[in-house]
Amino acid sequence: MQDLLKGLISIEPGNIIMYIFGGLLIYLAIAKEYEPMLLLPIGFGAIMANIPLVVESKGIEPLHRLYEMGIKTELFPLLIFVAVGAMIDFGPLLKNPKMLLFGGAAQFGIFFTMAAATLLGFSLKESAAIGIIGAADGPTSIYVAERFAANLLGPISVAAYSYMSLVPIIQPPVIRALTTEEERKIRMPYSEHSVSKKVKIIFPIAVTMIAGLIAPASISLVGFLMFGNLVRECGVTERLSKSAQNELANLVTLLLGITIGSTMSAEKFLNLQTLAIIAMGLVAFIFDTAGGVLFAKFLNLFSTNKINPMVGAAGISAFPMSARVIQKEAQKADPGNFILMQAVSANVAGQIGSIIAGGLILALVK
Repeated sequence: MQDLLKGLISIEPGNIIMYIFGGLLIYLAIAKEYEPMLLLPIGFGAIMANIPLVVESKGIEPLHRLYEMGIKTELFPLLIFVAVGAMIDFGPLLKNPKMLLFGGAAQFGIFFTMAAATLLGFSLKESAAIGIIGAADGPTSIYVAERFAANLLGPISVAAYSYMSLVPIIQPPVIRALTTEEERKIRMPYSEHSVSKKVKIIFPIAVTMIAGLIAPASISLVGFLMFGNLVRECGVTERLSKSAQNELANLVTLLLGITIGSTMSAEKFLNLQTLAIIAMGLVAFIFDTAGGVLFAKFLNLFSTNKINPMVGAAGISAFPMSARVIQKEAQKADPGNFILMQAVSANVAGQIGSIIAGGLILALVK
C-alpha cells in the first residue's frame, strides 16, 4: 500500500499526458485499425515507460536491453526487411519497369524536409532522420534514426507509422489539388504477359548488386529486402518464405513496437521538438505525394501515351495502401477505370526507392 501511495504521489502531468497519448494509439489501433501491429505495442510501451518509479526500480530494464540488442544493433529493422521482401511480388513492376521512375520521384519530400529542418535549427543528421519520414517506410525511418538521431527515435517512429496508416486520409486531398478530373480519368493499358521465374530470381540479385555499387551504405537495407524476395521467388524455400511473411514479421514487429514505446518517457517526448518533428514528417509525406504526381504530369508533356498522374503518388513506400487509394480515386472519377496494377507497380518501386534514398542519405550525410 505504501508503494502504491508513493507511486500515485509521483505521477506528474507529463505522465498523465503520455498515458492519454498511449491510450490514443491503442484506440486507433483497435477501433480504427490504423497500423495495429505497430501502434498497439507502441502505445502500450509508452504507458509502461511513464509509470512512476519504474526507472528507479529498474522494472523496465529488460526492454532497454531489447533496445540495445534489437534496435541499436539495427537487427529488428533488417529482419523486418526480410519479411517485407518475402511479401512483395515484383511481377507488376517487371511488366512495367518505367514505373521505377516514380519510386525515385516520390522521394522529393525527403530532401525538401531535410532542408527545411536544418533551417529550423536541427543538425544535418537530425534533419536527415526527420526527412526520411516522408518515405512512408517505418523500418527505413527507424534504421536511419538510430544511426543519426537516436534521441529522436520515438517521435520519428510514431510519425512514420502514423502517416503510413493515414494514407487514405492524407493522399486524396493532395492528389485532387494537383490534378484535374480529366487527368484522373486517364486510362492506362496494362500488359498481360507473364514474367518468367528466371527474371523474378535474377531481379533481387541484380538490384542488390546495382544498389551496392551506387549507394554502398544501402546494402544492408536493400540486401535484406531483396533476400526476402529471393526466398519467395526461388521456389525451393516455401517454408522459409511463409515463416518470413508470418512468424518472423509478427514477432519482430511486436518486439519492435513495444521497444520503441518504452523509449517514450514524458521528459524525452513532451517538448516542442517532438511537435516540430511530427509536423515536418507530415510536410515530407505531402511533398513526396506531390512530387510523384507532378513528375507524372511532367512526363505527360512529352508522351503520346498519357500516364494517369495519380499513379505517381503511389511511388511512396506505403505498400499496398497507397495503390488502393489511387484505384479508389480513379474509380470515383470514372467507375470503369482500372489502374490498380500500374499503381501497384509504382508502389513497389517506392519500396525500393525509399530504401535507396535512405542508403544515399547514410552515405552522403557525415
